[in-house]
Amino acid sequence: MEIEVFLGKIKAEFNEDYDTGDLGLDDNIKNMEWWSSMHALVIIALIDTEYDVMLEPSQMKSANTVRELFTLINNIKG
Repeated sequence: MEIEVFLGKIKAEFNEDYDTGDLGLDDNIKNMEWWSSMHALVIIALIDTEYDVMLEPSQMKSANTVRELFTLINNIKG
């Protein structure tokens, strides 16, 4: 799994409703003006569907950037 592809999937998920064009790998997604807890659920579902990894809410809470999410998924997948 490539990190840029993962970033693209996250951007695509929200781009219809929000301007995610400047979202970078090391930006804190939870500090984005559009972020809400509902977006966390959307990302959890995306990761489950695309990568067959079901994150626990506590794991999602611990990851703040796209890079941290990517690393978490790779660590779980082994």
